[in-house]
Order: sequence, then C-alpha cells, then structure tokens
Amino acid sequence: MCTAKQTRKTKETNITVELCLDGGSVEVSTGIGFFDHMLTAFAVHGGFGLKLHAEGDLFVDCHHTVEDTGIVLGKAFAEALGDKSGIARYGSFYIPMDEALAFTSLDVSGRPYLVFHGEFEQERVGDFDSCMTEEFLRAFAVNSGITLHTSVLYGANAHHEIEAVFKSLGHALQQAVTKRDGTLSTKGVL
Repeated sequence: MCTAKQTRKTKETNITVELCLDGGSVEVSTGIGFFDHMLTAFAVHGGFGLKLHAEGDLFVDCHHTVEDTGIVLGKAFAEALGDKSGIARYGSFYIPMDEALAFTSLDVSGRPYLVFHGEFEQERVGDFDSCMTEEFLRAFAVNSGITLHTSVLYGANAHHEIEAVFKSLGHALQQAVTKRDGTLSTKGVL
C-alpha cells in the first residue's frame, strides 16, 4: 500500500493529512465548506483514501488554510509515491460540469511546475475565494514534485469550473499512479 501521513503546524494553520493511494475512506474538514467539497471530490474521483483535518486563521480569510493544505497534501503524495518507480507517471483528463469544461495533464516527474489557465466570473464560492484554486494547485504541485497543467477551457459558473478542475486533477493523478513494471524514464530513475 502507498500510504503517507503528514502534518504541518504554524501560527496560521494546523493540518494533518493521511493519504492512501490505493483507496479508502474520505473524511475532510477544513472549516471551508466548498473547499471540503472540492477535496472530497478530488479524493473520490482519484480513488484515494484521504483523511484531512485543517484548522486555520479563517478570521483573516481562507488563504493560509487553502495554501497550507496544498503544501501538506503535496508532501503526502510525494511520500506515498516514494521513488516513483512502478507507476504510469503521466495522466490527463477532461471533466465537463454542466456548462464548464476543465482539463488537467500531469507528469509525476519530481520536477515541480504549474501552468494554470482559468478565470472565474464569481469572486467567491461560499467562503472559498475563487483565486485560491491556483494557489492550492501551485502549493500541491511544488510540494508533490509534479509538473501540472490545468485549464478551465470555458464556463460561466465558478462552482462548476472549480469542481471540474479538482475532479480532473483526481482522475489524472489516478492514471499517473497506476501500477506498471519498471520506471518510466530513459534515465532509469525519476
């Protein structure tokens, strides 16, 4: 089983993540309802077991909680993947959500990078600032060592657009961590 447990405690947040790439229960609590919904959708669509608890300075805004969650979840993925041998490495997936369409393509390469294209007409969805979608993805990509390209191709409802992003990320990661023989690299290591 590919599992990991990561924690991060600062003056702004206190976050614990337990991750199982092979599946399991999903329990998410961040204090930000829409973000909980997105992380749950990500885990369910990726087929991951995820127990995530975050407490943050939400009296300021959601920024620290969302970004730090990306950091901790990214570190958990890096730990669960180990040396990354025996995985398919690449994944790509489109998700339609009503009028919205999002696409994610990624490489579990050990070389972190984010390319994000998306603009949201609505500034907020519940207590979640729409602009935090990119901040979460950046923190996740950098700390997991994943090259991540995500685009909201079109849409009008920020809820649908952001949900399509999180679901497409889950599906693309599920493809990338699928078991295979050897290391998918001409170098022999990732």
